[in-house]
Amino acid sequence: MTEKIALASCNGMSPNGLVSRVAVGDCKKENENIISICMGSTSADIEGKNNPMLKKYPIIAINGCSNNCVNKILKNKGITVKQTIEVGEILEPHNISSKDPFRLDDEGEKCVEIIKKEINKRME
Repeated sequence: MTEKIALASCNGMSPNGLVSRVAVGDCKKENENIISICMGSTSADIEGKNNPMLKKYPIIAINGCSNNCVNKILKNKGITVKQTIEVGEILEPHNISSKDPFRLDDEGEKCVEIIKKEINKRME
């Protein structure tokens, strides 16, 4: 992979929101072709100053829940998302879940690894 990919993680206060953020952070550390998008900055950017950067690379949205806030925020900014991952949907068949929105336990770390694998699969 030579082209950069932008990952936009959930900033919600749920256990899966934390899983989303940690998975994106880990992927960014492990791959120089990944950039991450700050959804707080994106939401607050009423003037659209971030839009050129947001349109520069394909975006994978990693939503913590089925509300798909990442997609909605980007859509409201006129930004197209290339792919969407919903953490709960991916974790469901694995019969595993994170329990705490502020700290990852062993099970939460396993959730992060599953989501990282999904992100890497989608980048191919």
